[in-house]
Amino acid sequence: MPVSYLRNLTNRERNRAANYHLAAYLAFIAGATNAGGFLAVQQYTSHMSGIVSSMADQLVLNQFSLVLDGLGALLSFLSGAACTAVMINWARRKGLRSEYALPLMAEACLLICFGILGKNLQHVQWLFIPVTVSLLCFVMGLQNAIITKLSNAEIRTTHVTGMVTDIGIELGKLFYWNSTTHDPSGPRVLANRGKIKMLSVLIGCFFLGGVIGALGFSYIGFISTLPLALLLVILAFVPILDDFRLVTG
Repeated sequence: MPVSYLRNLTNRERNRAANYHLAAYLAFIAGATNAGGFLAVQQYTSHMSGIVSSMADQLVLNQFSLVLDGLGALLSFLSGAACTAVMINWARRKGLRSEYALPLMAEACLLICFGILGKNLQHVQWLFIPVTVSLLCFVMGLQNAIITKLSNAEIRTTHVTGMVTDIGIELGKLFYWNSTTHDPSGPRVLANRGKIKMLSVLIGCFFLGGVIGALGFSYIGFISTLPLALLLVILAFVPILDDFRLVTG
């Protein structure tokens, strides 16, 4: 990838095209991580609605240990999002160009940790499963907060339910019949076709990432997280290097 493209992709100055391109990469990584994590611990880690619903079910069934497991996953996701907010606001206070690149680099490091932990702890189930779930939920919260912050809550990369809902809303507008019989001067209902296309691409990237992540985990195991971490490093590296040069120059 050209350096100018990478700089624009994760720099603090944002535009819609850069937001969409970065969201596509992150949706792919989220899908791959989510699918690989499921094969590792039989639990999706980006789906907080499912985790909260499961907590309610387990509470009624008196499965209090599982309720605590769900609470741990929820708090990990929450902590990841909070960590992103702290890093972005700290970088803004310092006037750094890498305010969005720093959380991406942190995500890359955590995915490497997931690969290392998985390889070394997979036979210690009582420790491996809760640690892995907490780590992956933290990563998902971290990533979702990045794209939420830089797009002013317009885009999500781990929340497919929201994306499908938004597509449904725009399709409703697209197929709405703008009758002029009763009020010819009234406002017309118009769909945002660009939004439909963008959200469809993000869902496709999430799905493709899921397929690649599942295949990678099935054939090469936890080391399949390394290409995902490398992609994140590539996306984040240029603005961080720019800041390093400013500080040392």
